[in-house]
Amino acid sequence: MIGKGGFGSVYLANLKKPKSKYGCFPAIMAVKSAEVSVSGSIQKEREVLSNIGQCPYIIRCFGDEITMGLNGEMVFNLLLEYGSGGTLADLIKKSGGSGLLESDVRYYTRSILRGLIHIHDCGYVHCDLKPENILIVSKTTGTATKLRVKIGDFGLAKRATQNKKRKLDPYLRGTPMYLSPEAVVDNIQEPPSDIWALGCIVLEMLTGKPPWDGKQDLGAEVFLQQIGESHESPKVPSTISKEGKEFLKGCFARKSMYRLTAEMLLNHSFVEGLADDDDDDDDDGEVEDEVGLSLMLYETDNECIYSDSSFSDDCSFVSDDEFFLSSWSEEEDEINSAEFSSFAKEKKLEG
Repeated sequence: MIGKGGFGSVYLANLKKPKSKYGCFPAIMAVKSAEVSVSGSIQKEREVLSNIGQCPYIIRCFGDEITMGLNGEMVFNLLLEYGSGGTLADLIKKSGGSGLLESDVRYYTRSILRGLIHIHDCGYVHCDLKPENILIVSKTTGTATKLRVKIGDFGLAKRATQNKKRKLDPYLRGTPMYLSPEAVVDNIQEPPSDIWALGCIVLEMLTGKPPWDGKQDLGAEVFLQQIGESHESPKVPSTISKEGKEFLKGCFARKSMYRLTAEMLLNHSFVEGLADDDDDDDDDGEVEDEVGLSLMLYETDNECIYSDSSFSDDCSFVSDDEFFLSSWSEEEDEINSAEFSSFAKEKKLEG
């Protein structure tokens, strides 16, 4: 085990014999695992990834399998594309608080937007966009190595509401720092909520600091009140380009109806004029039937067997030092709305 969170554990699986009949799989994959009885978040992620299908800007899913653990418990395993370059949060941290080059921010932002358009077109809302959930995948072609950011961690994703009668969730999905005003006040999370979170990510990339810098040490309820009640948006420094400011303005409209959509933002001057990378959209080639192939991966024919914490002859787990994929925690991301019921009630009374 090399990563652990509220959802379960993360392993790094290494295909030792890439020329075997399982060579259609990447040499290295990330495997999320949890006992079946507590694997709801991972199974939810599997369902969402199956429904939205393949997109070059979303972490790929190569299938799932239920195996028998060493202690006899049933384990649910989800095979995912490995973010060998770490996460966007790692990249921002390396900037030492100065932020990334705006040219890089524009490039990463365009990729995230393309992933968001696909997610929203499929009728889903991610609900937990943040730098920790944006993974960096590297691809080497000849002597050149390209980096592409991809959206990952769909454990909190939900269907977008199709009618005007919205059914409120019993809890807030996501991370407080990236929650939109309507999510805090009304527990409403629709595509515009993802756009607000995108704005927070872009601001964090540009500044190297959290979107609500200086307010993250407030108590949780006070901090959420700040997001929900005030007329403020995250502060945009004057050093950011005019295009960057206008882009963020479109993300940070406090009323969701005035927020720009992902399609609108993709046509914004902030992300226009960049060299295109659509020529390498098929990063790893096609995996025809991901469910069937994932089941084949675990066949007990001495080709490749997964059991609890190890692969056999063809597959093995990589050591902790070689692991770059961030672990996620449901416990950190899901916020019980009951903790902030007093805020919600006060807000409705005022209205």
